[in-house]
Amino acid sequence: MTVHDLPSIEAALNGAATVLITAGFVFIRRGDRDAHRSCMLAAAVASALFLVFYVSYHALMRGAHTPFGGTGAVRWVYLTILWTHIPLAALIAFLVPRTFILALKGDFARHRAWARVTFPIWYYVSVTGVLVYFFLYQWWPYRG
Repeated sequence: MTVHDLPSIEAALNGAATVLITAGFVFIRRGDRDAHRSCMLAAAVASALFLVFYVSYHALMRGAHTPFGGTGAVRWVYLTILWTHIPLAALIAFLVPRTFILALKGDFARHRAWARVTFPIWYYVSVTGVLVYFFLYQWWPYRG
């Protein structure tokens, strides 16, 4: 494995988090708290591992960014996704732990209130993280 493999691993972790968040949502809607808890804890682990790999990649690459190879309208689509993804991803670093702490304390009323905000943002960040990977490395890689 080389440093250039890390973006693929990061995308896989984001994809796994998306699947786990979805399953967790379905389980809590069905009233299965144990399955919900398991899925959400696993999603948090996947997201935390993503963050470790993401920070490692950028540290090893010394902050170099990956240019986007697309042009025209697709470039604006990519930039819109990226510009919404970045600040929401930073927000998730606060929202997810806070939402988890409330559940772990047994304060389920506040946990539910926070989860109503955290869930759609975390879901969006997970999905768009995978999309950013595909835009940059699969669909429109820079050929400069």
